[in-house]
Amino acid sequence: MIDVNVTGGKLQQNEIDYYIECAQTKYPDKHLRGIDLEVDGDFVNAKYHFADVPFQRIRRITGYLVGTLDRFNNAKRAEEKARVKHGLQ
Repeated sequence: MIDVNVTGGKLQQNEIDYYIECAQTKYPDKHLRGIDLEVDGDFVNAKYHFADVPFQRIRRITGYLVGTLDRFNNAKRAEEKARVKHGLQ
């Protein structure tokens, strides 16, 4: 379900559906959670709200792109533990 808020005037359901369809077409990889439609005379300002996407950290360790170290064998774990970590100043 998409939460729609219309302010500053009224819109017909087919107009609201148009703005929802535009958002889903323009941002196909995002999940539309809500939309604020502000009516300003003949113009409509649309502000889209998307669902948060879980972020998984990926690191480059010993030549491999990994999210976690759970699949590393003992030798790779030792190599990761012995590496020099550089900090930001």
